[in-house]
This record gives sequence, C-alpha cells and structure tokens, in this order.
Amino acid sequence: MDLDALILSRIHFAANISFHILFPTITIALCWFLLFFRWRFARTQDQAWEEAYYFWTKVFALTFALGVVSGIVMSFQFGTNWPGFMERTGNISGPLLGYEVLTAFFLEASFLGIMLFGRGRVSERVHLIATFLVAFGTTMSAFWILSLNSWMHTPAGFEIVNGQFIPTDWLAVVFNPSFPYRFSHKLLASALTASFLIAGLCAWQLLKGSATRGTHKAMRAAVFTAACVMPLQFLVGDMHGLNTLEHQPAKVAAMEGIWETERGAPLTLFGIPDQEARTTHFAVKIPKVASLILTHELDGEVKGINEFEGAHPPVAPVFYAFRVMVGVGSLMLLVAGFTAWRLWRQRRQPEVTLPKPLLWVLSGMAFSGWVATLAGWYVTEIGRQPFLVYGLMRTNEAATTLPPPYIALTLTAYLVVYGLLLVTYVGVLKYMAEHPKEHRHDAPTGALLGKAGV
Repeated sequence: MDLDALILSRIHFAANISFHILFPTITIALCWFLLFFRWRFARTQDQAWEEAYYFWTKVFALTFALGVVSGIVMSFQFGTNWPGFMERTGNISGPLLGYEVLTAFFLEASFLGIMLFGRGRVSERVHLIATFLVAFGTTMSAFWILSLNSWMHTPAGFEIVNGQFIPTDWLAVVFNPSFPYRFSHKLLASALTASFLIAGLCAWQLLKGSATRGTHKAMRAAVFTAACVMPLQFLVGDMHGLNTLEHQPAKVAAMEGIWETERGAPLTLFGIPDQEARTTHFAVKIPKVASLILTHELDGEVKGINEFEGAHPPVAPVFYAFRVMVGVGSLMLLVAGFTAWRLWRQRRQPEVTLPKPLLWVLSGMAFSGWVATLAGWYVTEIGRQPFLVYGLMRTNEAATTLPPPYIALTLTAYLVVYGLLLVTYVGVLKYMAEHPKEHRHDAPTGALLGKAGV
C-alpha cells in the first residue's frame, strides 16, 4: 500500500463525510420542529405558527436536497476508495445501508411532496401525518447509519469466516454496545444544531427588520428547546464517555492527553501534545478530575497512550477536537440558558424583545452546532484509528490501490464543489431570512378537500 494513497483516501472520505454530516444534523431535528409548528397551528389556528412552518419548510427542503446529494456521492466512495471494507464487511454493512434506504429514504421521499405542497390539496390531518412521517424517516435514517458506524467501533454479533465478517445475531449487530449512546448523542446534537440555526436566523431577522410573526414563535421554540436539551447532551456525553473508556480506552487516553497509566489522573484543560516526546507541553491540569469524570472515582485507573503502542490514534487531532467540542458546547449552554431566561421573563408578550448584543451573539452562533458536530465527529472517527473495524481490521487493509494522482484530482474537485455549495447554502439562508415572502393565509385551489376531511 502506497502511504500517499492511504492518506489521500482518508482525507477524501473525511472531506465528504464532513460536508455531508452538516445537513442531516440539521434536518433530523428540524423536521420535528416543523411537526411542532404544524401541530400548534392545527390546535390554535394562529397564522404565526403557519408562517413559521412554511418558512422553515423551505429551509428544510434546501438542506434535505444537499444532504441527499452528498450522501449518494459518499456511498460511492465505499467502492472507489475503500473496496477492502465492503469486501470483508459487506455481509453486515450492505444490509444495514439497505435497511436505511428501504425504511427511511423511501418514507421521506414518499411523503416529502405532501409535506411541501399539500396545503389545500389534502386535509390538515393528512398534512400533519405527512410531516410526522418525514420526521420519523429522517430519524430512522440516522438509526441505521449510526448502527453501522457504532458496529465499526464496537463490533458484535458476528464471526469471521475466510476473512469475511458474517452476521450471527442481527440484534447484537444493530444494538451493539456503543449504539444507544452514539444514537442518543447524535439526536441531541441535531436538536441543538437545528435550535441554534433557527434562533440565529430569527435573531438576524430581528436585527434586519425582516421578522414576521412566525419569527417570534420560532425563536421561542428554538431557544427553549436548546436550553432543555443542552444539559441532557452533557449527561449523555458522560455516559458515552464511560462506554468509550470500556471499549476504546486508547481513544479516551488520546482525548485526555494521558500518556502513562495512572490512578487519580489529572484533567488536562489545555496543552500541546507531543507524540514524539510522549508528553503534553504547557499542560494546565486539575488533579484527579480526569479519573473522577471517566471512572466516577477520584483514584480510578485510566490507561495511558503508552499502553497501546502501534494501536492508538494520532493524539493531537483527537485532543484538540475534543476541547473544541466541549468548549463550543459549554458556550451553547450559557447562551441558550441566558436567552431562555430572558424570554421566560417576557413570556406573556407576543413579540420577542432582546438586546441587540444578544441578537448579534445568537446570529453569530447560528452554525455553532456545525462546529461542535464536526469536532465530535473527528474525535469519534480519528479516535478509531488505526482501525476501520475496531481491533479487527486496520484502515490500511481496506484502502484503494489507485494511483495517488487520481485520488488527489478527485479530492481537489470535491473540495472546490463542496466549498462553493457551502458558501451558496449559507448565502441563500441569509437571503431568505432578509427577504421572507409574505405567506398567503388563504388556501390555494383545492382547499375544499381539506374542509371535507379528504
């Protein structure tokens, strides 16, 4: 295996997954927000809820389209960049990816049209059900994808025959040891990402004077959701960390920058890990706190990186990414909590009135969920190295044998296209927020169907 080809293949897939994951992270939770907006309109007949629903439906449609396109491109890379992975794990990864298409993608594709264009053509009940089914489909998609990803971290329910992974217990495969924590962590991350995107764009509308009545409803829903979800995310993250310590101790050692196995390990707040010198320079530490967090005991034992010679991830990327994730998450907690407190004090007012500095902060944090998600994803995936299937299949065993220049050429093309798409996506959201189209409250032709309950 040419080392350059291996590194380029890893960068290639990392670029694709980094771009793709941005959009499902929004749509998974955003569609549940849409369901809530639609349900509130059905209950109250307050047109502000319908305005919120239709504005964010457009955002959902745009985001969903980019997620689907980038996901299809990414699936081809299993064959082009990582043929060895599918050759050896295809009996497990193939069905799981197939279940995602059959139970999630078809459901989303079938009812998305009704959700987007059904007003006045189907009844309110059918429209609400269609929105629910699309939201359920996005969650099921995450279920199957994260099941496969979790299995790669904590493989279970299989045997190896002639070098191939053969499933022996599908329940054990799907509900592998890390799946419940990873799935919960991802759903909560999606809720936070969508919440801050909604709050950020609503804050931008308030700053630019383009807010509608739906803006105020959406802002409150998003901020209160973020304030409630963020503490849960820290709790689930703690449980996920305990699970990771049990099954992937080398990853935890890299996250914490712990080189030697020790009891009462200190928590390193900041530092510069040096893998060659096997130390962390300029480390700022709190005694015993790492053991307390990781083992829930002050003198709990934490294995160091030196215990896993040749089988641990690159330390610096995991170390830094983990601190970015926790730092951004902590900032999100503070901002969401403070904003929710301000909104609770004015809960009887029909419109949101927040100080301009706070609106600027919310606008600036519109995509903070993306930063935290990518950082967490890098911790997870880089932390699994040097394995594809943890402890059983190394990354260099599965990479393509294509010449490096071919990989570099397509990588460059992907980076250019994805960069343009990302800039365009953010620009379109900004334009939509500044120029919201006035929503017609009178139903289009076909509204009699809705009144008749069809």
